[in-house]
Amino acid sequence: MANPSLRLGSVAPDFTAETTKGQINFHEWIGNSWAVLFSHPADFTPVCTTELGQVARLADEFAKRNTKVIGLSVDGLEDHHGWISDINEVNSVDLQFPIIADKDTKVATLYDMLDSKEHDPTNIQASGIPFTVRSVFIIDPKKTIRLTLTYPASCGRNFDEIIRVLDSLQLTDTRRVTTPANWQPGDEVIVHPGVSNEEAATLFPGFKTVKPYLRLAKLQ
Repeated sequence: MANPSLRLGSVAPDFTAETTKGQINFHEWIGNSWAVLFSHPADFTPVCTTELGQVARLADEFAKRNTKVIGLSVDGLEDHHGWISDINEVNSVDLQFPIIADKDTKVATLYDMLDSKEHDPTNIQASGIPFTVRSVFIIDPKKTIRLTLTYPASCGRNFDEIIRVLDSLQLTDTRRVTTPANWQPGDEVIVHPGVSNEEAATLFPGFKTVKPYLRLAKLQ
């Protein structure tokens, strides 16, 4: 059964855990930043090795957005450190973000990350016991969950999309707009439905009405 506390807009569950960068309290670690928490079935798995390499490669992009990233796997710290060496070698990166050692699956359970072998057609977890699915959570500085994604074990995650969502969330938190399909920074935005035409004329000079419920604008 899904954890109702993980709905968008709810407070992200807090926890204390050991990581490759030492023990952390999750909410304290987030501080005044945004955070991306993303999980993996196990260390030394092929798809996840490419994913962690890509996140390390995007470190500067996350930093520009005041965003911390943290991984999770159910293996121990010794395995994590060995895996990081492989990740760095395979991807030509220097991975610096922490990875949670969740051997008791406490965090995976708290965040409803556990699946079963029946949902793993690639048979990564041959033992058949519940394993940690590949989930993503974006959490804002108020510790509120703003996005959740769960990917199948066979499909690598698109972290450019995570960056895009961060850009959209941070924009729409500060401007009275929403973002259309496939939006990228610099593209037209949608005037928020709660903004009257009179307000829009002031806030978004030159906005255009496509339909009464769809108004587009270029941000100045």
